[in-house]
Amino acid sequence: MKKIYTGKTKDVFDNGDGSYTLKFKDDATGKDGVFDPGENQVGLSIEGLGRESLRLTKYIYELLEAQGVPTQLLDCDLDAATMRVRPAAIFGCGIEFVCRCKATGSFLKRYGAYAQQGQDLGYLVEVTLKDDDRKDPPITKDSLVVLGIMSAADFDICKALTQQICKILAENLACKGLDLYDMKVEFARTTNGDIMLIDEISAGSMRVYKDDQWVQPMDLTAMILGE
Repeated sequence: MKKIYTGKTKDVFDNGDGSYTLKFKDDATGKDGVFDPGENQVGLSIEGLGRESLRLTKYIYELLEAQGVPTQLLDCDLDAATMRVRPAAIFGCGIEFVCRCKATGSFLKRYGAYAQQGQDLGYLVEVTLKDDDRKDPPITKDSLVVLGIMSAADFDICKALTQQICKILAENLACKGLDLYDMKVEFARTTNGDIMLIDEISAGSMRVYKDDQWVQPMDLTAMILGE
């Protein structure tokens, strides 16, 4: 394998056969040693987090695929904390779709004058650009189209998939006594031009609460997988 990208929480390798491998790290986003899925910088390292993130990603991807959501997953090696994936052509330099079930985190920081912690948001979708230098700025559908990053039709597909994914996961977690407050997902094109889910969906991709208390990332995988 040849490394082609070094990321904050994952490295990407070209397998030379048309597929790629994502290597999950033990690094997590946050600030001052505190985990925060809304941050765009590595804030701490948690031993075993990479493997746990992959275990949860595998579970969720398989759950979504069973519901007809297209993903880039080919197979996983849990011991090596690696996921083999289909090639993906990202939009621009990367876009994150954030689906919010309930108000928390950065949403409250921006709209605290109008929203309260835990307020129902009804699968509200926000979009941000992956741009560390500019702290992942939010962007609108119209701006994406004008800048040539994404077509209006592609945006609508991604938004609908985001809400579908969030609803599937929220229902799954509710059966386990957990409340999904928000989650972020990414999409890209397949070699055939279709849109698919890419990257990971793990504790670092969502905020989950139990009895109004935020669930720590290393506890979340075990709670979701029933361990």
